[in-house]
Amino acid sequence: KAGGLATLITFIFKCCNSVFSLSRHQVLRIVPKDEVQRSQLKNLEEMMESELDFWREVTRVSTPVDVRVPSHALQFVKDFLGNQNIEYSVMIQDLQCVNVRLNVGLVSVIQLYSFQDMLVAENPNLVSKLVIGSSYEGRPLNVLKFSTGGTNRPAIWIDTGIHSREWVTQASGTWFAKKIVKDYGSDPALTDILNNMDIFLETVTNPDGYDYTQNSNRMWRKTRKPNPGSSCVGVDPNRNWDSGFGEPGASSNPCSETYRGPSAHSESEVKAIVDFVVAHKNIKAFVTIHSYSQMLLYPFGYTSAPSKDEAELHSLAQKAITDLASLYGTRYTYGSIIDTIYQASGNTVDWTYEQGIKYSYTFELRDTGFHGFLLPAKQIVPTAEETWLALMAIMSHTFKNPY
Repeated sequence: KAGGLATLITFIFKCCNSVFSLSRHQVLRIVPKDEVQRSQLKNLEEMMESELDFWREVTRVSTPVDVRVPSHALQFVKDFLGNQNIEYSVMIQDLQCVNVRLNVGLVSVIQLYSFQDMLVAENPNLVSKLVIGSSYEGRPLNVLKFSTGGTNRPAIWIDTGIHSREWVTQASGTWFAKKIVKDYGSDPALTDILNNMDIFLETVTNPDGYDYTQNSNRMWRKTRKPNPGSSCVGVDPNRNWDSGFGEPGASSNPCSETYRGPSAHSESEVKAIVDFVVAHKNIKAFVTIHSYSQMLLYPFGYTSAPSKDEAELHSLAQKAITDLASLYGTRYTYGSIIDTIYQASGNTVDWTYEQGIKYSYTFELRDTGFHGFLLPAKQIVPTAEETWLALMAIMSHTFKNPY
């Protein structure tokens, strides 16, 4: 039964015994004190982008940089930082030990798909499933549609799991699906929204990558399509959109975690959403959910120029994070992508905003780095609960402010 949701979303956090060992990998937190140190860190990032995994990229002075350093590179990196007088702390001493400690069961893509089918079967008057395409490896790209009828009504889009290692997002998306079904008819605000608008929810946006994190490499971020001429696989699906594509804020190196791909919309997982949005023509809010950093972001990421709706987007973001904090006191920062986190060209919400979807937002869920992508299972439901309050703020505002 879909009532086993708590068990399902807890199981998403299984850290399996993988071919790719994280033994003696450390996560370092580095805070550059001045522009010289920031520049030196940027050089390190570019010099070793196929060796180091920057969980939080080099951005500006005094902003923390989190980097996973494999065991074979630890001494080199620590020597480099020491020689440059750059201070660092060890956030995670041994990533494999954290993996083992958080071992709470395995949920495959197939099981997540089965949950979706069960939700549809149990709620046929509210939920249907759309298959908007297929992944590189042939997995269906499923979208749950929550609708009370009508054709091509104004709609809200939510996606989770576009970066496969961000497991709290797929877990939260699964929780949201059940929450919508449970609250329709009893929560007046959600009921008003669904009586007038549709909600589309894609919970496993990068299924190939997610499967790979379960069975091979827990830290995998990208898609799984091979790159011709390179031994490195995959594209960052949040740098593959046709908005500032190829500009600073993405990499041209196929081995980089932020590799943009050979061309805009080259990844089937991205192209499927693009085609859906273009064909629908009536999506009014688009929310894509990532982790970690506790941020709520709006366009732009590829340029420092403010969007024409920045004042409204900023005000709504403030309302959303205030509502989020009201539950457990979790503090979020908010603002444009480029000003709040880093320059990111070819990202999702820049593209959706330029398609005319005013309320385009990116969440970065818990935490701020202590656990990073390995958030403990006990934090899954609280994370989803508080995020839902922010989502409701965005959805209610969208409903009450038609355009």
